[in-house]
Amino acid sequence: MTILTFLRRTAAAAAALVLPALASAHTGDGSLHAHSPFVAGLLHPWSGVDHLAAMLAVGAWSALALQRRWLAPAAFVSVFTVGAVAGMAGVILPVIGTLVEPMIAASLLILGLLVATRRSLPLAMALGLSGLFAFFHGAAHGQELASLGRTDSGVALLGMVLSTATLHIAGLLAGHYALAPRRRLTVAIGGGVALLGTGLLASLSLGLA
Repeated sequence: MTILTFLRRTAAAAAALVLPALASAHTGDGSLHAHSPFVAGLLHPWSGVDHLAAMLAVGAWSALALQRRWLAPAAFVSVFTVGAVAGMAGVILPVIGTLVEPMIAASLLILGLLVATRRSLPLAMALGLSGLFAFFHGAAHGQELASLGRTDSGVALLGMVLSTATLHIAGLLAGHYALAPRRRLTVAIGGGVALLGTGLLASLSLGLA
């Protein structure tokens, strides 16, 4: 089987997974008000497939392509927290607010391609890219947390940051132990994440998201 045939089959299989996922991407599940603030924060990153996939992809890409594997996830968590605080405080500029969902979708497309190709980047570029995507992911979640009130939202943010870091670690472990020795699996998973991002961008452009 040629690589082109494999990529086509991978794309077709990923599409079958992506289409139903688009409906639940970053919509949340109401869990913020169904649990204590800390538990709600822990659970919330798992309720949106876009955030879940991006966190795992950052870790997997770091394991596959970066020499200093912990720096990109650490940068993501740090800037994610800044973005979340900005979202909670309501200080996100309108022009930035309009970019939140497109940037989240773009992060999936780019991170998925980086995983699939195992593409290494200069450290400064890798950290900058991780930080850029992190801010928009954080801003989106911070805006959601604002509905909890100042004290509860801060507690929920702590849980969310811990959960995000855990997903990065899971991605690092998966990248090192499962993907590194299996190039085809890496292409399939990275391609699936990229396809999810493409689908989200398409739905946004059509006004369906």
